[in-house]
Amino acid sequence: MSTTKASRAPEAQAAPELGHGLKRRHLSMIALGGVIGAGLFVGSGAGIAVAGPGIILAFVAAGLLVMLVMRMLGEMSAAHPASGSFSVHAEREIGLWAGLTTGWLYWVTVGVAVAVEATAAGALVHSWITGVPAFVWVGIFMVFFCATNLTAVKNFGEFEFWFAAVKIAAIVAFLALGVLGVAGVVGHAPGTANLTGHGGFLPHGGHGLITGLLPAVFAYGGLEAVTIAAAESDNPRRNVATAVRTAVWRIAIFYIGTMALAVTLVPWNNPDVVKLGPYVTVLQLLNVPGAALVMKAVVLIALLSAMNANIYSASRMVHSLVTRGLGPRALAKVTGGVPRLSVLASCGFGFAAVLAGYFWPGTVFLWLLNSTGVAILVVWLFIGIAQLRMRRRVERESPELLTVRMWAYPYLTWLAIAAVVALLALMTTSPGNRDQLYAAGVLVAALSAVGYWRQRRNAATAR
Repeated sequence: MSTTKASRAPEAQAAPELGHGLKRRHLSMIALGGVIGAGLFVGSGAGIAVAGPGIILAFVAAGLLVMLVMRMLGEMSAAHPASGSFSVHAEREIGLWAGLTTGWLYWVTVGVAVAVEATAAGALVHSWITGVPAFVWVGIFMVFFCATNLTAVKNFGEFEFWFAAVKIAAIVAFLALGVLGVAGVVGHAPGTANLTGHGGFLPHGGHGLITGLLPAVFAYGGLEAVTIAAAESDNPRRNVATAVRTAVWRIAIFYIGTMALAVTLVPWNNPDVVKLGPYVTVLQLLNVPGAALVMKAVVLIALLSAMNANIYSASRMVHSLVTRGLGPRALAKVTGGVPRLSVLASCGFGFAAVLAGYFWPGTVFLWLLNSTGVAILVVWLFIGIAQLRMRRRVERESPELLTVRMWAYPYLTWLAIAAVVALLALMTTSPGNRDQLYAAGVLVAALSAVGYWRQRRNAATAR
């Protein structure tokens, strides 16, 4: 490879120091199960409430966009596996400021997600064991998964493997029962009455579809974690390529299949769809014994799985950042193949966000929540731009690295970028989404300013 700006850009320098205890089976299940959180089992009901049966179209459109984004990220990660994933790619192809912005934006996002998941898990267990306060359970979960991530990476992989297996088994069982319900083998066949009645397929028109599109997009967030984990596998380049190729369409089937069965079997305006979630509502309709209890247990597993995965992703992202000189060097130390100080820093931020949710729910925590709500779209935008630049360079310098190729390059890359920009524009059409967009804008602007200053300072020092 010629000596270009790209080849001189920092790689994931600490990757050789990290452990390589993740196997292909771990990555496959992380890719499949890591994105399946409580949002699918419960939160998707809110999307059904605003879009009606049209939520199917929203999840199809969101799924297609996610497929394009993951294919772009898979191409870059297979060519250059790195624990910093898209942050490393953005720095190499766009500039230091882009790597800093995407990396720290992602770290804040998953840190807040850890707080949300821990709080929800604590509340759920408290509903069963009322004698123990919810905040005690939150503390137990935070300490347990922090401790788990301080050990060898294979332990994280094993936890995620079995967590994901339970979630996937629950979805497969739901899909099977749902198909039997539609066919009339279980319960009464509804035909198309719920799809065309109660106001029609799009009861709230195009506006409802657009409103439902945003939660559908956010529901898919988390797929990028597999490209972070791949750097600690036994064969990063091969494993990330396999995981990306197989995971996306399977996840799309899970999501789209769930939505299609839910709105076919249950009227979209059934209040239980939002209150209990589409899974519990459908299972109760089909007279499945103990449906609510079983799904509560699955939701708890989904929350704990997401906590575990987000602590892992946050710690590896911050470790990548600090080893590239984009954060406090003190966090760069690796012990036994694990960046333990990065794990502790990530858990500390997650716990601080938990406290903010308790003490300042309407101010500090609300701002954090709003600022991270749109972060995934910003990250996807940087992924698209970085892939456009990397593909041209790698084709010229090292085409053998392109073991995964973006479909119909560059046309589908440009289509994905345009779709992300359109979604950001759509967020300006409602007050709640505007709040998220503006809060995220403040955070992105601040991080970009710091990154640009560091980039200029480094350039001046180099001269």
